[in-house]
Amino acid sequence: MSAKLVERFVRRRSAHGGRAVRFRVDEVRLPNGKSAIREYLAHPGAVAVVPFVDKHTILLVRQYRYPVGAVTLELPAGKLDAGEPPLACIRRELREETGCTTGRIRRLLTFWPAPAFSDEALHIFVADRLRRGPLSLDDDEFLEVVEVPFRKALRWVRAGIIKDSKTIIGLLACAAPGNAAPRRRGRSGD
Repeated sequence: MSAKLVERFVRRRSAHGGRAVRFRVDEVRLPNGKSAIREYLAHPGAVAVVPFVDKHTILLVRQYRYPVGAVTLELPAGKLDAGEPPLACIRRELREETGCTTGRIRRLLTFWPAPAFSDEALHIFVADRLRRGPLSLDDDEFLEVVEVPFRKALRWVRAGIIKDSKTIIGLLACAAPGNAAPRRRGRSGD
């Protein structure tokens, strides 16, 4: 990291503290010595998983997202609890949102969804060897589990049907050569 680009923390003010996120206002010292204000969303981090039912089929969840006023198709995902390791969180979220446990799970990648205004890191995993069970949704969570051929989900990304960033990134990363997804041979499931 180049020292001539680094901003130094001076002081912090909390603008709002909610159940899931906090809004902060930090004063920073710029590389040229001047002061500036940085407003951002403090987030504990989140996880998402690309769950393969078989080599050609994945699970997505359909749910209503209030901020965008639409029903979305997304990877199963959730927010990290304080001090919770991402792997433990993804196992919990996979069980809660799809009813599945997994025999194998691997980290695919970690990214910052919006580094200009949030410190959230999102960890994406790939799971297979799933075992089905009952959903265990939170009281305020309403969703449907949808089985989708993997290639169809990729077409939905290109067609703009899937608009959720973590889902787009997770699916495209799985489709990339040398990824951690189960090997897919042939073209079944279209």
